[in-house]
Amino acid sequence: MHDVMELFHLYKDDVYRLAVSYTHSVQDAEDVCQTVFLKLMEQKSRITPGKEKAWLMQVTANQCRSLLRSVWRKRTEPFEDDALKERILSGQPDLQGVWECIKRLKPGYRVVVYLFYYEGYGTREIGHMLHISGTAVTTRLARAREILKKELKEEV
Repeated sequence: MHDVMELFHLYKDDVYRLAVSYTHSVQDAEDVCQTVFLKLMEQKSRITPGKEKAWLMQVTANQCRSLLRSVWRKRTEPFEDDALKERILSGQPDLQGVWECIKRLKPGYRVVVYLFYYEGYGTREIGHMLHISGTAVTTRLARAREILKKELKEEV
């Protein structure tokens, strides 16, 4: 149990940020985080030492996808929370416009942008986490960049 608490303290913010960027909801992100760390407690013995963060990110992405596909989610309206922006931007107000554009991306594009630029994962690692090919990750990144480029030019 001690190792799980260490992992929780090390990676809770990373898991939370990915969940918020994926779901756009503080409440959903908190639920996802709770589920992810419960799964960590159940699966700790099966995780390869040194690969804990990658495992947590993969489980977080999977949990977010499951949440977004759920019937319950489709029947509810999202609750906007301005604190969400502040938590994500973490003191970087100059990125407000960029974050607003990223938020409007489709979830498949948004998650690869987040994992690549914010978490620093490579395309192969992201592909493994999301169960898609590295080529698909590269394609999604390229398409997301083009969309962001157009949107950011329109804002200027």
